[in-house]
Amino acid sequence: MSSGVSEKVLVEYCKAPNGLEKVVLKELRGSSAEMLQLKKKYSYTVVYMTMLASIYLYGAQVSSWKNEHGEELLFMSSKATFKSPKAIRGGIPICFPQFGNLGSLEQHGFARNRFWSIDQDPPPHPTNSGNKACIDLILKTSEEDSKLWPHRYEFRLRVTLGPGGDLMLNSRIRNTNTDGRSFTFTFAYHTYLAVTDISEVRVEGLETLDYLDNLKDRERFTEQGDAITFESEVDKVYLGTPTKIAILDHERKRTFVLRKDGLPDAVVWNPWDKKAKAIPDFGDDEYKHMLCVQAACVETPITLKPGEEWRGRQELSAVPSSYCSGKLDPDQVNG
Repeated sequence: MSSGVSEKVLVEYCKAPNGLEKVVLKELRGSSAEMLQLKKKYSYTVVYMTMLASIYLYGAQVSSWKNEHGEELLFMSSKATFKSPKAIRGGIPICFPQFGNLGSLEQHGFARNRFWSIDQDPPPHPTNSGNKACIDLILKTSEEDSKLWPHRYEFRLRVTLGPGGDLMLNSRIRNTNTDGRSFTFTFAYHTYLAVTDISEVRVEGLETLDYLDNLKDRERFTEQGDAITFESEVDKVYLGTPTKIAILDHERKRTFVLRKDGLPDAVVWNPWDKKAKAIPDFGDDEYKHMLCVQAACVETPITLKPGEEWRGRQELSAVPSSYCSGKLDPDQVNG
């Protein structure tokens, strides 16, 4: 009698203890882990593994992503505020219609501190349309936002928990202006990854690339190291980046693999000790356990004419990793 694997995918709508509405995507796997023969009868011990992702309707923000062992893969500050109009410090905030602090808009735009709605009529997504562990959210122009940013738009977001626990975010932004005007925006998935010890983390895939250093008035430099490591504050926008970036957590023997489409840049940020103490919703020592690596479009803004649509995608996976001359183990990470 062979052991089998059963899978159930659940989408749960609930209210968090902080009062915010959220959606929890779950994948339950039941695997026959043990078989005993007792009086010619077979008995199975079934072990259930749950992978999940939690998304707040406030900001359409992924706040939690856990693997089958219940380990949290995203960082959330212990001092995070869960009340409008403050953005939530941690998880994956969405930066739109701007990344950074330019012009008259608030820092990183307004999408991350607006209440989104469930998208009742989402367009097809051929890349993951067969997976039911997903939620479709939508944000449209409001009177309040049109005073800050005088354009009409529809922002559709699909968050998917893949069969292997991968976390996928697909964005579609459409210009719905009726006056013939184009609009321009920048964008980022402001991803806070949970790491064991920032001093034992390295990022691979960005070596030899040009970057803008936000700590030096966005001056342009070229990355010199064979990988990015951390011993002080970092706030850089890497340009023309590959579609895959690897973040190695040496202490945990885990590698985050970030894949992206439609987002040519990548932002790497850690505030380190002095900046961390100056951020009100950030613990003094929490910088040691987080790293932001963000799929983004910063250097060259996106322009849409009325009726045009832009698409951007980020996929995260967490896999075991090992060191071999400072490179990823090819048997562990593919693609």
